[in-house]
Amino acid sequence: MKQGKPLIAFVMAAILLVLTIYLGVYAFRAFQEPYRTTLVYAYTAADSVEADGLLVREELVFPSQSGIVELTRSEGEKVGVGQTVALVYRDTQAQADQAQIQSLTQEIQLLQYAVGQSGSVESAARVDEEILRSMVALRSSSALGDYNDLEDQIRNVKSDILKRGYTYGDGLTAADLTAQLQTLNSQLASLNQRSASATTQITASQSGIFSSLVDGYESQLTPSSVLELTPSSLTQLMDHPAQVTPSTGKLITSNRWYFAAVLPLSSAQRLKEGDTALLRFTGDFTQDVDMSVVHISPAEEDEAVVVFSTDKYLSRTTLLRRQTAELIFDSWSGLRIPKSALRLVEEETQDEETGEVTHTTRLGVYALVNGRTEFKEVDVVMEGSDYYVVAPVGTGRKILRSGDEIIAQGTGLQDGQLLLS
Repeated sequence: MKQGKPLIAFVMAAILLVLTIYLGVYAFRAFQEPYRTTLVYAYTAADSVEADGLLVREELVFPSQSGIVELTRSEGEKVGVGQTVALVYRDTQAQADQAQIQSLTQEIQLLQYAVGQSGSVESAARVDEEILRSMVALRSSSALGDYNDLEDQIRNVKSDILKRGYTYGDGLTAADLTAQLQTLNSQLASLNQRSASATTQITASQSGIFSSLVDGYESQLTPSSVLELTPSSLTQLMDHPAQVTPSTGKLITSNRWYFAAVLPLSSAQRLKEGDTALLRFTGDFTQDVDMSVVHISPAEEDEAVVVFSTDKYLSRTTLLRRQTAELIFDSWSGLRIPKSALRLVEEETQDEETGEVTHTTRLGVYALVNGRTEFKEVDVVMEGSDYYVVAPVGTGRKILRSGDEIIAQGTGLQDGQLLLS
């Protein structure tokens, strides 16, 4: 026990020494730096609440098919009634036959073009221009990293080069081209006959937007059933993903999509059915969307389901289901400054004729310009926890702008005062 007392005394002395050094350094810096500056920047503050929910659409699922399925529509593409959305091949030979059919069809089209040309200088120049245009488009997409249309662009380049070769190269005569065209037509007819029984087309029974993603919610959530959701039932749907069954994609057949979200009752009561609300989506779909409030459910344990709807961006939301969005009730834009930088300045003016003295006050900040203070008047737009969003007052050189250096802390400041660094 006696050996412990000196140790405790030593530790306390060490702590006291550290505190003394810290306070000394702080006082030294405060003496050496009588003021502290910060930069003004543009800022938008929002009165908002987080909304977690599910996207709902009218969706038609294509049943699963046995065989090799090849989708012929891209994600978010519009499809008309009777148009093909996928091809189902019986085996790999049928798939290879289909690829050859497409190649032959393209080559026949090029030969038909070549047979119809006279080989004039104008025609040659036009084909050369098409080749150049296709290559420029391919190079631009490659430079930008945009590969969405890469397959089509490569096909266009090959097509234009073949067109040039058929029309003006290899010393082919019109009779040669016609004979080659007849041969290719015969090959195509034979392939079509053989492929007819080995390939099945899946077509759209109604118009819509194609999506390859089927997540099981298609039958559980519809534009009519979403209006019957309660906070507990919607939470149950979000917490327990639907069972996915095999399929060949789906069609979104409605022209609107819905977003059903669970909100605190205090937030839901700020909305009315028929209102327009601004929702800010993030993640895979980064977009501010104006949506109509179509339904507000009865309260359940201080929560309510609010259903929003819009007919915008339908093709861009086909892959989305569960989303978190920011419901924005109001927002304020301006310049952000720390609260310690805002100052109230009293000014006294005297009328030269009457001698009457008038006292006025102005709200603003002291900016540091070329080593001197410059008072810049502002209006407070919004107050945060430790900052203000302000708007500059006046016009001309002396108004407050984004990027200005202002004094956040300092005493005894006056307009035009020289500050030594």
